[in-house]
Amino acid sequence: MIFLFFYLFIMAIIFFFVIGLIFIPYGFTAYSLITLITVPQQIINIARNKDIRRNHALEHATINVLERYIGQGLPLSGLAQKNGFIISGAPDPHLVLEAAQEGLKLLKQGECQLAIHRKCGTSMAIANFLAALLFIIFLLLTGYFSLLAILIALLAANLLGPYLGELIQKHFTTSCDVEYLEIVGIQLEYKTARPHYSLVDYAPPGYFVETKYLKLITD
Repeated sequence: MIFLFFYLFIMAIIFFFVIGLIFIPYGFTAYSLITLITVPQQIINIARNKDIRRNHALEHATINVLERYIGQGLPLSGLAQKNGFIISGAPDPHLVLEAAQEGLKLLKQGECQLAIHRKCGTSMAIANFLAALLFIIFLLLTGYFSLLAILIALLAANLLGPYLGELIQKHFTTSCDVEYLEIVGIQLEYKTARPHYSLVDYAPPGYFVETKYLKLITD
């Protein structure tokens, strides 16, 4: 009886493995086509909105300063919005506010490298886009599905994605034009909805840092 159960278990594993080998390339193809459409649109939506780009830069600067304060052990994440940004994973709102004020001061002093963060959702989205693009190109050139093509595309995307992601952050999804940006206050954010322009799927509850752009002339 035990032998029969073990035999059926092994056969089930083999069956699902074979099914996976057959359908994974088709699923990855569908995912790639969707990614090729959605990621550029999300980046364009952010690039067109100066408020989000400024707050995105300050969000990154805040996280970079927080990591200087408390190291990189905490699972810090952020989400920029039109009127501020959310920082999740920090233990103390006073520390978040202090880091945001310090980050804003440093950005105003020209330290624009703080507006870039290696773990930004932009970099992850660009890596996904690059993997999808490489896979589709391979598919068009060869005319057949291949798990090897998926693996090569994923490997290349993970190697090149972070560098390309930083370039996209610098030129399209953040802005160091923060001379007239001011921090209004901070409050606990219990629930975070994913905006349509967000490059991340989910942001856990955290602290919302409200900002205001004081320049009177419309950009």
